[in-house]
Amino acid sequence: MPAIQHTVVDSPYDPLTLVAVDGVLSRVHMTGQRHRPPEETFGEPDPRPFGEAIRQLDAYFAGELTAFDMPLNLNGTPFQLRVWEGLLRIPYGETRTYGELAEELGNPAASRAVGLANGKNPVSIIVPCHRVVGAGGSLTGYGGGLDRKQRLLAFESGTAEPAALF
Repeated sequence: MPAIQHTVVDSPYDPLTLVAVDGVLSRVHMTGQRHRPPEETFGEPDPRPFGEAIRQLDAYFAGELTAFDMPLNLNGTPFQLRVWEGLLRIPYGETRTYGELAEELGNPAASRAVGLANGKNPVSIIVPCHRVVGAGGSLTGYGGGLDRKQRLLAFESGTAEPAALF
């Protein structure tokens, strides 16, 4: 049976719940997030496995980090894993449409499936699902809510200071 631990950290987007499986970050949940699993699946409270994740999140929110570099324990279907890997390739401050991401994955007709996989991303912010937008740049869908998505994109584009996010 895997060891599961969690901790809660403050962020400009309300508290974030970090969950580790066998000491490796596997989930980041926002308060009120769509697809947030029941809290009883978060394991024991224990901040020890999260030092590096917390350090990098703090640096990101301070505007000092543009790419996360930490091990992740992601569980999903092979297609979801491919989509989440594609999300990691979207540079800080840039966006892609669902269709562009589907095309990059070699299946231009799969934009709806990309959207579904994007919505199931278990590691919000670190795996930047907020960088995917609708056709024409419209803000569509975000498990953490469109307000948070808009604020994250504004922060990354340099049109909002980190302090303005609170």
